[in-house]
Amino acid sequence: MKFCGIDEAGRGPLAGSLTLAGVILHRPITGLNDSKKLTEKKRESLFEIIIENSTYHIVRFDSHQIDELGLSACLTSGLREIMNVIGEADYLYDGNCSFGIPGLKTLVKADATVPEVSAASILAKVSRDREMVELSSLYPQYGFEGHKGYGSSAHIEAIRKYGYCDIHRKSFKLKSLQATLF
Repeated sequence: MKFCGIDEAGRGPLAGSLTLAGVILHRPITGLNDSKKLTEKKRESLFEIIIENSTYHIVRFDSHQIDELGLSACLTSGLREIMNVIGEADYLYDGNCSFGIPGLKTLVKADATVPEVSAASILAKVSRDREMVELSSLYPQYGFEGHKGYGSSAHIEAIRKYGYCDIHRKSFKLKSLQATLF
């Protein structure tokens, strides 16, 4: 039976997509780890190696879909799509929630301990980061190329100054941006 690791990137940012990846490795790859523990340069080089040596599927949900459907529904839909496209396999998702999907096992910190999940983590993060760099040219005032849409102080200050743009998740409310009565 084939083994497919699944992970996502972009669960918590204020802007940009949620990206999921599923990976079946065809051979061992040296240097795999949780994408957050690798340098950008290392992730980029591993991305190409993973693509060349795996069966994979990447799913994206843009900010509008996240706002309309909700994060959990997007995650559930993405997990199901990966399982449908990849086909028969044993599936392992990084985390502790299977979203009620039959046949999906979970493991906390699998992205740091299971090579297939590490590879999925890298594909998801690099795909999302590349997208945010591309989008930064459309919205240069937000600095997406630096913070990738996460809630950095520079990003929050840009929202204060320019308001939300088309790729911001309007359903994600920041207390620091809410009006107060006092």
